[in-house]
Amino acid sequence: MNLPDLSLITRPVRDSQSEMAEIVLPNDANPLGALLGGRLMHWIDMAGALAAHRHSRHYVVTASIDHMDFWVPVHIGDLVILRSSVNRVFHTSMEVGVKVWVENYIADNCQHVSSAYLTFVAVDGGGRRVPVPAVVPETDEQRRRYEDAGRRREIHRAERERRNAHLR
Repeated sequence: MNLPDLSLITRPVRDSQSEMAEIVLPNDANPLGALLGGRLMHWIDMAGALAAHRHSRHYVVTASIDHMDFWVPVHIGDLVILRSSVNRVFHTSMEVGVKVWVENYIADNCQHVSSAYLTFVAVDGGGRRVPVPAVVPETDEQRRRYEDAGRRREIHRAERERRNAHLR
């Protein structure tokens, strides 16, 4: 009797949803007291990896990070909230969306700082790619993100082919 591979059973987006919180300390900031972009990028990578790990239940490595904008400054003492979830799975890779908020708990306000899409690849202990279970979007917003991830993948593939053709 062949038993199904339970590691590849589909999982809902909600199983990957993750949240991180960081307080901006002086070591995280530039001389003007604003959060360093590189530090925020590090936190985004960590938040994305957390969602990818939760979904795949494997080690994950970062394959790419999409374009990022920083819309509002973040200052020493602010609370940074990073929310992440898997948008779509492509056999061994996953697109993860991360949305970043800054909460000034003294002024009692919250602003959107940045959003990013990252691609992670699931690997085993030897660094070899492993298949990832499909993700099941359950809400309209999750379905939109799922479809958008497919379009972004096609754009990236076409761009890669264009670059490779240019190098020949």
